[in-house]
Amino acid sequence: MLDDRKLAVLRAIVEDYVSTNEPVGSKALTDRHNLGVSPATIRNDMAVLEEQGYITQPHTSAGRVPTDKGYRLFVDRLSTIKPLSVAERRAIETFLSGAYDLDDVVGRTVRLLAQLTRQVAVVQYPSLTRSSVRHVELVPVAEGRLLLVLITNTGRVEQRVIETGGDVSEESIGHLRALLNTCLDGLGLGDVPTAVADLPEKVSRDDRPLAAAVLSVLLETLVEKHEEKIVFAGAANLAAVDFSQSLREVLVALEEQVVLMRLLGETGDSSKVTVRIGTENPDAGLRSTSVVAADYGVGDLTLARLGVLGPTRMDYPSTMGAVRAVARYVGQILAGS
Repeated sequence: MLDDRKLAVLRAIVEDYVSTNEPVGSKALTDRHNLGVSPATIRNDMAVLEEQGYITQPHTSAGRVPTDKGYRLFVDRLSTIKPLSVAERRAIETFLSGAYDLDDVVGRTVRLLAQLTRQVAVVQYPSLTRSSVRHVELVPVAEGRLLLVLITNTGRVEQRVIETGGDVSEESIGHLRALLNTCLDGLGLGDVPTAVADLPEKVSRDDRPLAAAVLSVLLETLVEKHEEKIVFAGAANLAAVDFSQSLREVLVALEEQVVLMRLLGETGDSSKVTVRIGTENPDAGLRSTSVVAADYGVGDLTLARLGVLGPTRMDYPSTMGAVRAVARYVGQILAGS
């Protein structure tokens, strides 16, 4: 266990290195921080921190830089989430509240996070498996074709074209639409297959092929893995930081949706911001990065996750504050939709 003085030295090293991108020496710590001890004592503390793996000496520099283990201790014990200013909170609320549908909410969110943190922002769409049906619409678009529109309580809108094999009357479409909304309104999407199992028996014999075609497309829509739909923005921010030779691996990893899903991690405590640092990331191409993520949702219902990716040398308190604030506002926007 490290005593308070050594923890203070570690905190100072992390803060200085994040700020300057230069290895931190004992003289710099003495000059910049009121640690209340001599440079010799600080050097001894730095030797202990290095021996225990919290800092390391790059090349032949006299200074030290934090390791992944040092950043982890900083995040877990030394940092406090930096709250956003009133002006920043107002700007977030104004920007997100102008969204007109879910795609716009997600698009605005990912751009906003990238701008606030100057990192790569990643936003997962609300999973259909955690949503319920708000409305089902059937719209004739051409002879022998219908458009199925599924609207969820989280703002998701799924559209699929249905081939009916022939012309269908407005009366038949209207009757089937009414039946679908009667039995599905407010129902969790995972319960839909059971709820519609006997629906063809509730229409006339002539309309059963139509009902079968609509239900087939509806059920296909529900089993697709929509929770893997993820968007990101701000990749250009990577050019301004210190990835050196690992930049290509980071960009390749960002192109993979499965990697992005693992990157955000599993949903958990919606009130908690999670931080994954360097070698804690599951993808080898992202071992030079850190990921700060949080759940967002409506009330007690967690819908998905969002977060940012950047170098391990990031401003963790500010980044964690921005991610937490944006996740809360996204939840409020979806709750109000």
